[in-house]
Amino acid sequence: MLSRTHKRVMSGVAAIAIGALALTACASQRDDDGGGDATDAASDVDSTFVFAASSDPSSLDPTFASDGESFRVSRQIFEGLVGVEPGTADPAPLLAESWEQSEDGLSYTFQLKEGVTFHDGTDFNAEAVCFNFDRMNNLTGVAQSDSLAYYWGKLMRGFADTGTSIYESCEPASDTEVTITLTAPYAGFIPALSLPAFAMQSPTALEEYNADDITGTSEAPTLSEYATGHPTGTGPFTFTSWEPGAQVTLDANADYWGEQGQVQEIIFRVIDDPTARRQALESGAIDGYDLVAPADLGALEEAGYNLVNREPFTILYLAFNQAVEELQDPLVRQAIAHAIDKEQLITQVLPDGTVAAEQFMPDSVIGFNPDVTTYDYDQDEARALLEEAGFTESNPLELTFNYPVNVSRPYMPNPEQIYTNLASQLEAVGITLNAVSNEWGEYLDLMQGGSDHGIHLLGWTGDYNDPDNFVGTFFGTKSNEWGFENQELFDALTDARGLATEEEQATVYSEINEQIAEFVPGIPLANPVPTLAFSERVVSYPASPVNDEVFNAIELSE
Repeated sequence: MLSRTHKRVMSGVAAIAIGALALTACASQRDDDGGGDATDAASDVDSTFVFAASSDPSSLDPTFASDGESFRVSRQIFEGLVGVEPGTADPAPLLAESWEQSEDGLSYTFQLKEGVTFHDGTDFNAEAVCFNFDRMNNLTGVAQSDSLAYYWGKLMRGFADTGTSIYESCEPASDTEVTITLTAPYAGFIPALSLPAFAMQSPTALEEYNADDITGTSEAPTLSEYATGHPTGTGPFTFTSWEPGAQVTLDANADYWGEQGQVQEIIFRVIDDPTARRQALESGAIDGYDLVAPADLGALEEAGYNLVNREPFTILYLAFNQAVEELQDPLVRQAIAHAIDKEQLITQVLPDGTVAAEQFMPDSVIGFNPDVTTYDYDQDEARALLEEAGFTESNPLELTFNYPVNVSRPYMPNPEQIYTNLASQLEAVGITLNAVSNEWGEYLDLMQGGSDHGIHLLGWTGDYNDPDNFVGTFFGTKSNEWGFENQELFDALTDARGLATEEEQATVYSEINEQIAEFVPGIPLANPVPTLAFSERVVSYPASPVNDEVFNAIELSE
């Protein structure tokens, strides 16, 4: 099995290589201004919480991250203007206590929480907000690439020097009031601000540790000193250390503006193998882990471990990179779609409760189209379409199939098994595959940073409840991952972002989902159900469909 060696380099850090018992999600304690006494809260319990991560974070600077393991750490250290209502995908006040939108839909005025400081003592105020937004909009060079500033580029549609950014300005009116103005309406702007990528970071630390000093290439970027060792936010935990390949350690923020809770130290221990994570839980080496392997659920439940499912808000897909000439032919894309038996994939390698997907969004999202065009499993039709496209037994279609290894994601708990299952199905209709695997960080850089990949496995855990977060993020502009030009689709998604009501969105996004289905940029495979497992001392865990899980809300027993 071939393996590429592109690697995200860390400046200043050595690069080393449903259950019967469902925990109730406790309400977030971040909205309590009382501060709480963290020492008292933790006095009767072992206040160190060890959680097994499936991989290292790709970056400690959330501006330059788009993956769940990076955001899991970021959510402990950083906070944004907007948060998430506990247990939902809906936006809620966080560092901004309230906001108002202008009549033209372009400006948002935020009233900020008072008395908040960053971990380094820098005041959080309107000037800090503008520093952060101006910083993101003015990123240049490799920092703009999809492998780094993914969310700003996708959601803001570009940067200051590209001339395409919809961010216009940020103006402080006082320490506690700030107005952000866009150049075009964006219906999902407020929920988008709940993403860690838009978190507020200390201007002092960003400057002191050269946060924007990004070198290398989009496929192999070299991160800054800030992004590898000095993340500085306002959240309930402060950064202590990162040992790449081993663990990230955080400590309670004694000056946190909200209630700290029981957990005083977090250790994110990197255990990339699902079996090893289960064994670590069974041995007592960790308190919990995410992305439980489907085969382990029954044994863990029987042994009395606490299992909790997230509400499914995920999509697993097989993407087609149309920078590859063969994949530009719609007959080839349709043939691959007909060659895939989604039910077999789900039955054999995905968790119980997973359902087959026909669109690039879950059915709970506005604009889901129940009548969308589908490509049913039909090997004979797949072979016929390949022959029509010029590929026969003597002249087979040859494709690179990329997939990640040694990682689990909510939408992709076991990528090696998923690859094996899909590869056998594609080979059964005569397609020849060149398998290329990469470690997770390298894999993301390759898929997002360049065009040197073929069909590939990826997916998405929704960040907030808006259709633009799914299909707009995937297909709103040309990207390295998908490699196609479809201006009609790009324009439709741009127009849809500015719609004001859910009724308008439902109609337009339903039409867009049909447009995507006919174009076949890839195959939506399934909506997996992620499961977490915990030791019995974990009484309550704040499970969130969008992974907005901050550990000051964990409740532990003695």
